[in-house]
Amino acid sequence: MALHFVTDEAASAQPGDAVTLTGAEAHHAAAVRRVRVDEAVTLGDGRGAWLEGLVTAATPKQVEVRVTGREDRPAATPRFVLVQALAKGDRDELAVQAATELGVDAIVPWQAARSVSRWDAKAEKGIARWQTIAREAAKQAHRAWIPEVQRVARTADLVALAGAALVLVLEPSASDRLTAVAGEATDGRDVVLVVGPEGGIAPEELSALADAGARIVRLGDTVLRTSTAGAAAISVLSAAHGRW
Repeated sequence: MALHFVTDEAASAQPGDAVTLTGAEAHHAAAVRRVRVDEAVTLGDGRGAWLEGLVTAATPKQVEVRVTGREDRPAATPRFVLVQALAKGDRDELAVQAATELGVDAIVPWQAARSVSRWDAKAEKGIARWQTIAREAAKQAHRAWIPEVQRVARTADLVALAGAALVLVLEPSASDRLTAVAGEATDGRDVVLVVGPEGGIAPEELSALADAGARIVRLGDTVLRTSTAGAAAISVLSAAHGRW
């Protein structure tokens, strides 16, 4: 499979055009992935543009690619949105990486009641970090769309969202299974997966979300880590909605 790179130039490039990779992307292409002249690669802008091309020059500072083909891939419908509770260590970052590789369309950091990690004074830095992880994971997975990392949400934000989207809250003690509701018609609405922190979702949060119309569901008979629950749920949704 051809190596894939992301550049804003891909948004408007057409067959026959030359696209130039510079900076970190060029260094990664030439020094890390060791692309060579005449090697076939793919390029994208992370917003649906998908280019095929051939490398015409490669140095760690600049890589030139001649575009041989272009496709514009539409955004997925319905969108899969992961609301990922902030977690200690790198567990939430692992969740972002895996969810992106598996096809999530947007990611929302959630400051849950039981989140050990707090972003109160460093939200901008945290969002930027998650966006970088999502970008790199999307490149690795050869995705035409890079999921957007949105602003940090509080539980009240999720309650408000429940009226406009199909919100599925993952809770091991729930009686309903995700597989039973995953394929329900959404009428174009987003499908939002809510994953709690290490200590689980607080009872008052579960009640508030359920009262607002969210569905409380479980994946199976085992309890997954916060780093893997979202990825597992996205896999179920992808099969149910025909993505896989």
